[in-house]
Amino acid sequence: MRGRWTLDDRLERMLREVPFEVPAGTAAVTVRLSYDRSQGVIDLGCASPRGFRGWSGGARDEYTITEDWATPGYLPGAPETGTWQVWLRLHRIPPQGLDYTLDVTFETAAPPEPVTAEPPHGERPPRRDIPDVDGLRWYAGDFHAHTLHSDGTLTIAGLAELAHGRGLDFLAVTDHNTVSHHPWLGKIDREITLIPGQEVTTDRGHANVFGDVGWVDFRQPVDSWVEHAERAGGIISINHPLGGDCAWLQPVTRRPRVAEVWHSGWWDRRWGAPLSWAAAWRDDVIAIGGSDFHREGSDGLPGAPTTWVLAEDTSGVLDGVRAGRTAVSAGPDAPLLLRLGDELLALDADGLVLVRPDGTRQVVRGERVLLRALEGPHRLETYENEVIALCA
Repeated sequence: MRGRWTLDDRLERMLREVPFEVPAGTAAVTVRLSYDRSQGVIDLGCASPRGFRGWSGGARDEYTITEDWATPGYLPGAPETGTWQVWLRLHRIPPQGLDYTLDVTFETAAPPEPVTAEPPHGERPPRRDIPDVDGLRWYAGDFHAHTLHSDGTLTIAGLAELAHGRGLDFLAVTDHNTVSHHPWLGKIDREITLIPGQEVTTDRGHANVFGDVGWVDFRQPVDSWVEHAERAGGIISINHPLGGDCAWLQPVTRRPRVAEVWHSGWWDRRWGAPLSWAAAWRDDVIAIGGSDFHREGSDGLPGAPTTWVLAEDTSGVLDGVRAGRTAVSAGPDAPLLLRLGDELLALDADGLVLVRPDGTRQVVRGERVLLRALEGPHRLETYENEVIALCA
């Protein structure tokens, strides 16, 4: 199937469905998209008569679906007879238009599943000496990371091993517009809790939905994402709201309380815009952090930044976030500010400045110091006003 998309097509309707018929007796469906990538970007996905079957965005130009396995980003299952759709999102279409070709093939015998080598399991760094609070413990984690199921380079096990080796207790795996990774998270034993997530991704902003809540339809308005998360018992977070061409521009009726205030793209933390945005967004924002890890050498490593959550155990991390029991540091071993009831614990923060909600400031003297806490968010800064740690 050949065609041409124009800029007018993109402006009229960004997501396009190209139908094709799957004949009876099909064991495998393979779709290949080709176009001149030097001229534009077309995102790729799939739906079958039973609904959503996968998404890979611009990360892949080919996928295969069989009964027992599918290309990462896509859902395995017997290819049912009937009308399927190739989803094409016209992400970047130049003024002169963009030609494309779709090749769809069917096989009566499924090809073997590709085999990927997994890394060996290593040791975890020692845990930091942090006291419990009323039977709850502070756990270190990351709320934003990607795998081969979208545009990351690591398998789920590879990502889990990397995060475990950096001393994290939990990691949210948030691949773009898909939940194909969810069934595998509980099968990965790397001594780290993997939280199901989906980065709902559009041209005008991204949001993470956490929890085993099913697929969130990125084609719908943001209000429907919020309602989906709440109805299914999950949490929705606004991602990197000031993140360049991924900045948040979406209209939403009820602003979510949780926000990725600290993203790995906050290169110069003397720049106070993320804090200003959070204060303008809501007066009760729950701040979390995310590395947005895709591959080594790009974005941050898992835990850069690190989100700390006070919870009974790692299975209760999302409940801890709902309750606002969060803190964020630059990394697992970076200076840290945690709330211990009516006090704050400042770790490895000698010489930094504590900034309280009322604007008062105090120099931290010592590597392990208890300080008076007020109601509301606190932070640690350098003498140059560089943000070093956040605490709810």
